[in-house]
Amino acid sequence: MAITLINPPALARPSGFSHGILVTGGRLLFLSGQTASDAEGQIVAPGDLVAQYEQVLRNLQAVVESAGGTMQDIVKMTIFVSNRDDYHAHLKQLGKVHRSFFGIYYPATALFEISRFFQDEALIEIEGLAVIGSDE
Repeated sequence: MAITLINPPALARPSGFSHGILVTGGRLLFLSGQTASDAEGQIVAPGDLVAQYEQVLRNLQAVVESAGGTMQDIVKMTIFVSNRDDYHAHLKQLGKVHRSFFGIYYPATALFEISRFFQDEALIEIEGLAVIGSDE
């Protein structure tokens, strides 16, 4: 499988995402929206966006690794937050958490502020797509 980041010079330089990712080969994995739920379905760290972001990435990692992939196989993420200003205020800490899971790799990403989540204590939810490669 080959992944090529597409960041044309005609667009603003991306920070924390890639404009596009071209993938050849591999198997497509659709990632359901993950909140900061633990194994019992309870939201961890109520009120703490950064800790919830870390749990969300941990949950996504569990799904991707169960399918035989890695976090760098995630090619698209859609991030939903309850408060865009809170997200923006914590960009540095969120970036540190991101790098602990992805290194310097940034999937194609969109961010939306929404009014409510299914679980009232959730501050963030992420869904996405991964392409799991094979050497066959």
